[in-house]
Amino acid sequence: MNLKGNRIALMALLIASLAFAQVQITNTNVYYTAEQMLLANEINESGEPFAEALVYNLDNLDPAILNVPDSISYTMGIESYEYSRYQLGTIISRSGMGLHMMWAPVISEMAAMEPDSFDGTFTGGMINGFKEDDILMKTIMHFAMLTNHTAPGNPWPQFAEFVSGDPHLPQAIDADNFSWADFSTLRWDRSMMDKTLNPAALGQALMKQYLWAQDMLGGFHDADDNGIDPDGNFSPDSVDSPNFDPANNVYYGGNGLDGFIGMVLTAEAINKVKFIVTNLAYDGTNLGMLDPATYDPANGIKYFPHAVAVTEMSMGTMLPPKANGFTVTDATSNLFDQVSLLWGTINFKNMMDPDNSRDAAHLAYHSVFDGNPFPAPMSVTGMPGPFDLMKGTSKVLFQNLLALHFDGTAGTFVDESGLTNGLAQPGNVITTVNAGYLLVILKQVAEEFAGTPLESMALNALNNQAGFLLANLQETDGFANSYIIGSGTDNNAKLAVSQAAAARGLYAAYEATGNSNYLNGADAAYMVLLNDFYDPNYQAFRTESGNTVATYTPFNFAVITGALREGSLVGGHADAPAIYTRFFKQVANVMQLSEGEATGETGLDSDGDGIPFIPEQADQLPPVFASEAILEFAFVGVEDDQTLVPGLFSLAQNYPNPFNPSTTIAFQIASPGRYSLNIYDVTGRMVSTLFNKTLENKAYELNFDASQLSTGVYYPKFRH
Repeated sequence: MNLKGNRIALMALLIASLAFAQVQITNTNVYYTAEQMLLANEINESGEPFAEALVYNLDNLDPAILNVPDSISYTMGIESYEYSRYQLGTIISRSGMGLHMMWAPVISEMAAMEPDSFDGTFTGGMINGFKEDDILMKTIMHFAMLTNHTAPGNPWPQFAEFVSGDPHLPQAIDADNFSWADFSTLRWDRSMMDKTLNPAALGQALMKQYLWAQDMLGGFHDADDNGIDPDGNFSPDSVDSPNFDPANNVYYGGNGLDGFIGMVLTAEAINKVKFIVTNLAYDGTNLGMLDPATYDPANGIKYFPHAVAVTEMSMGTMLPPKANGFTVTDATSNLFDQVSLLWGTINFKNMMDPDNSRDAAHLAYHSVFDGNPFPAPMSVTGMPGPFDLMKGTSKVLFQNLLALHFDGTAGTFVDESGLTNGLAQPGNVITTVNAGYLLVILKQVAEEFAGTPLESMALNALNNQAGFLLANLQETDGFANSYIIGSGTDNNAKLAVSQAAAARGLYAAYEATGNSNYLNGADAAYMVLLNDFYDPNYQAFRTESGNTVATYTPFNFAVITGALREGSLVGGHADAPAIYTRFFKQVANVMQLSEGEATGETGLDSDGDGIPFIPEQADQLPPVFASEAILEFAFVGVEDDQTLVPGLFSLAQNYPNPFNPSTTIAFQIASPGRYSLNIYDVTGRMVSTLFNKTLENKAYELNFDASQLSTGVYYPKFRH
């Protein structure tokens, strides 16, 4: 057997042993809204949209039949898409982790216009001194009529999500009614929530609300739930009126359920953005409001700070608590916060645009935002509507990015900023992850404000940031994690997310400009991600260079999967869909804590994917991702020119294991010769040589005393 053959045979043996390595969940005690919603957004786009772009026929999928017709289409069309939907459904209508829609700004404004006699008219005569609950019920009943679908039982619709909470359910799930008839047993423990408002959490949830709503409201259906493609000639509206015509057998939404959920999501999104601009604008001293129509940072900057603590008061039996105080606890303007909010508002602006008729979906949206069920734009009525709100808020956020976060001398945006005496105080650090996602959003700003001065401003900002990324953060072995103005790149081990975000952002910059330098940079980042971080034996990514233990979070999983999708769709990397699928199967299908009927589950793991049905989850966990998991990769040490030949020796498991301070290592020599046995730590550093000598054909045992070593994991490596 020649040297090359030896290496192949050895690798085959290694692959057989690696198959037993499994992702291990290490934390399920906290749900971070921003991370989980970023995950929901990236795997949403890597779901049906990705599959359809690859020309898969999703009509061939059956959620109850795992991996048929193939694993790629099933992972994208069923698992990715549905896990994404579970995420949003959990956070905005079941968990209760946020401010209830009863007290949302539009609801409150409508209630204020009703006479006192209105109290109880839509709540079964329950007169409680409030009209907001009647307005909310009236709105929900209206949505149900327009979509021909009933509302769920005991939901918690909310307009502003808290930053985090413990997802463990404090009560048993009602297995018969949890999915639609009664959401109450899916409620989280409110005492375990961090009642803080954070723009990234609000914005990433807003973006997911857009992704779901734009899909669900992009068509019509009839009374039998048959889909109807909009063509501009008919709609659920009456002739020459935005009001619903109950006689024409056309309802809003691709089907009844989609239409109803899409309207609720849109109402939540409108209330959220209105709440943010009227309550969370900060001038460096006080929280208050700003007017998106007239805002100019040159006349005084107001921005949305990183953390605002909420205090609540009880409103009585059967009513949700109401916020009665907001306090800034972290006044930082955070780049990812602002980008997250802008991602949501700029996309809702696109959805609501009355001048956009480029496809059937936008023709359907016109009938949604024409006055009923949602107000028409100011260009029609003379009064600002949801479109104007989203457009104006997008402009505010973009202007603040330039005013607070752009360092014109260095030519880059920075992660953090703030105000001192009304003047911007930008920091000096830009992380590659933030730079990458900023490029994604700047591309969309340029597209949505095409033909206005904001288009050129956005493109200039994009070119500055993309150029800085290539000139200052790209190194010979990949993209550094961050850059400190005045000092240079950090010296930390490179992260997979840095390569992924660089690819994600530079692909977007290339699409926006056609600049081949950006495409080349994106491809380079993609190849580093695959060559240096992806291990095909494990079908998973290492998360840090040189670290044999990968630590997965919803955040880094999201960023990596986004890069794989864009690497396929923009970079043309044919390997990306298969790698995405394998990585998803290996990691996401462990971190996903439970699932429902939409992914084919009916109980007792009926779909065979190892994920429990929601009411059968042993730890009372909803269908969200674990907040942390790890995967231990096999040790890859420093190799010399020698090779191991299978059959020359066998190395048994040491005992005891774990051990402290010593352990016994047993091995069998089948062919006499010179052998060495060294011990390495997890970084690949050799910490001990047990022997390097000629051995006979027999069994050996030796004792390894580790009393001088730090606590940790060590690996024996035998050489011949």
